[in-house]
Amino acid sequence: MNKKLQNKLATLPQTPGVYFHKDVAGDIIYIGKAANLRNRVRQYFHPSTPLRAGDPKTVVMIREIADTDWTEVETEADALFLEAELVRRYMPRFNILLRDDKSQLFVRIDYKSNYPTVSLIRRPMDDGAEYFGPFINGFAIKKALRYLRRAFPYATSRPVGAKRASLHYHLGLDPGLEEGRTSLSEYRASLKKLMQYLRGQRVTLTRDIEREMKAYAKASEFEKAAKARNQLFALQQLGRQILFSDRELQDAENDQALVELAELLGLSQPPRRIEGFDISHMQGTDNVASMVVFANGLPDKAAYRKFKMKLAGNDDFAHMFEVIRRRLRDENRKKWGLPDLILIDGGKGQLTAALSSRDMVSLNNIPMIGLAKRQEEIIIHVTDSIQNLDIERLTERSKKHGAYFTRTGDFVSILLPSNAPAVKLLQRVRDESHRFAVSYHSTLKIKRQTASLLDDVPGIGPLTRKKLIRQFGSLRAVKGSSEQELAVVIGAKKAAILKSYLS
Repeated sequence: MNKKLQNKLATLPQTPGVYFHKDVAGDIIYIGKAANLRNRVRQYFHPSTPLRAGDPKTVVMIREIADTDWTEVETEADALFLEAELVRRYMPRFNILLRDDKSQLFVRIDYKSNYPTVSLIRRPMDDGAEYFGPFINGFAIKKALRYLRRAFPYATSRPVGAKRASLHYHLGLDPGLEEGRTSLSEYRASLKKLMQYLRGQRVTLTRDIEREMKAYAKASEFEKAAKARNQLFALQQLGRQILFSDRELQDAENDQALVELAELLGLSQPPRRIEGFDISHMQGTDNVASMVVFANGLPDKAAYRKFKMKLAGNDDFAHMFEVIRRRLRDENRKKWGLPDLILIDGGKGQLTAALSSRDMVSLNNIPMIGLAKRQEEIIIHVTDSIQNLDIERLTERSKKHGAYFTRTGDFVSILLPSNAPAVKLLQRVRDESHRFAVSYHSTLKIKRQTASLLDDVPGIGPLTRKKLIRQFGSLRAVKGSSEQELAVVIGAKKAAILKSYLS
């Protein structure tokens, strides 16, 4: 162990947190979590640790550790979820080598079902359910969900043939839908709070529950007030656990990627709010755009936004111009605030279109860069991307970070080493914006493909269409039915309109 590392270990706090082991080149080789940073990190350097490790890969990792950094958090759960996010971003090689062959876990909530359940699965599906994750430590996420279940009772499976409430209901862990102890609307309201917590909106959720409790007490609905009070008590037992959070979990000043990015681009401070934009379509149809938000280096999923493009056709540049213009409208600036950095998924063309849109509303003080997919190059416009950009200093900073710097006309390309923290962060933002855009595009495409002639009939709404298809089985059967047969299902007036339209 070198002297610098030895001195660092003496300053380790006795608090929960996430630690980063680095090699002699400064690359992160392992990320771990700890309930007590001092005890956990020091274990790696105890003389008996290599002998007790047993696994040769662990022994090799310990020998490669040349430096260690850490981030303190409030609770063990904070460390659990922060570790998952940072491992996804940096993909340290020993995290990959040392984990078992199981895939990661996702929390699945089929909120729209008529009997919603909460479960853990390894492969998310396109089934309309809400998914949260992935998580690396299966034991820890199961334990966290057990605590959350005390605040927001949920069913883990749909009972077959059960007519009485389960034991879990009497323990306060299940809504008891079988006996009607809780209505479906009340159960969904509770699940919505659980999902709000999973998205990291702990502070807002606590404030809402307190407001509900006071309102129920004022209206003399003391049972509901007591239920809200119990939810607050259960949440307090979790401490300040904030799942998938951003600014309350990690300080941007301690995030190596943000610091490196600010230094490289010459920003006055690390960008606390980064917004990523991408376009998705199929041959000019179902055009959509996505906006993802990373706050203090972590995804803030509650702030994500999606846009259905008003401009038709296959023109990524025009669509990028449109989405930036809509994002920076006055009402959206007031509601969402302004980003410290905008990342465009694309090269010079997409970046130029986005810059033109930004400058139309006189917001050229917002830094804007692109990330080209081919070689993960950072694309910067020499006069428009960053206000008062000094190209000579940018060249010097690029060399300092081991980057390959080229200039072509009004653009510069910066190719950082593939293991650079700044690149890992930008890739994470770009990939998340791409995933979110493709997801929304797929939803619209499926909706369009499943649309039928019934969608255009005046006076025939979604519920009526469902009744018709459920009763007759298909659009062809509906068209072949008599007006009298239709009237039995949807009434005489609507049947007459439908038969006239189909004829």
